[in-house]
Amino acid sequence: MKMHFLEGGRLRMRRSIFVAGAAKEETIELPVHATLMRHTRGNVLFDSGCNPDAAIDAQARWGGLSKVMTPIFSPEQTVVRQLEAIALQPDDIDVVICSHLHPDHCGCNSYFRKATILCHEAEAAAARAEGAECLGYLPREWDQPQGFQTFDADHDVFGDGRIVVMPMPGHTPGMSVARVELEKDGAFVLASDAAPLQANIDTGIAPKNTWNMDLAAGSLARLKALRDSGDTIISGHDNVQWQSLRKGREFYE
Repeated sequence: MKMHFLEGGRLRMRRSIFVAGAAKEETIELPVHATLMRHTRGNVLFDSGCNPDAAIDAQARWGGLSKVMTPIFSPEQTVVRQLEAIALQPDDIDVVICSHLHPDHCGCNSYFRKATILCHEAEAAAARAEGAECLGYLPREWDQPQGFQTFDADHDVFGDGRIVVMPMPGHTPGMSVARVELEKDGAFVLASDAAPLQANIDTGIAPKNTWNMDLAAGSLARLKALRDSGDTIISGHDNVQWQSLRKGREFYE
């Protein structure tokens, strides 16, 4: 199995959301990315990043949310364009795993019309709840015609232990990560916003934009234990880590 990290956009946000004690006016640039697993039984995409339209007119696509997380990317820096670089089209994707349903993580889901879209049942419920749009759940991003195949516990995508989705709530009610077992490069945990920065794992402190701080702290502790046991934890928005990864056509296996 080969694993590719793909660009999914880039955001500017207040640094104080992620780093305690940072000045309110200080900003931080955050990569957004998706992960493609080329399994013998199908192509699996973990998250789908930002929609290309957010790069063109963020206000029209995201409304007021664009002032909180400001897009600073081009349409070419999105998952659907990045797939083209490795000779794949959206219809080649068999499964899309949603870590959660915020627009910087599910923005390209609508392109994958032939895919089964996996999402934790609590996350799907949160997105559909009254007032959800005020919490960052934008229907134009997450509400797709084929709906979701939901889960509420660890979910082994192909039943062989190679790609296992694990609930790690806190950032959102149905926040989930994926543990990927590779033959040569070992085990990776795609943490998404369960640990947006490696510093969140180091300190055990979740960002301010967290739904439930206690659950988030528990998830960070689980991720730290996995890291201590030898897994590589891939954070959702860590720019230093992102710069060190193989990306695009380059891959892990």
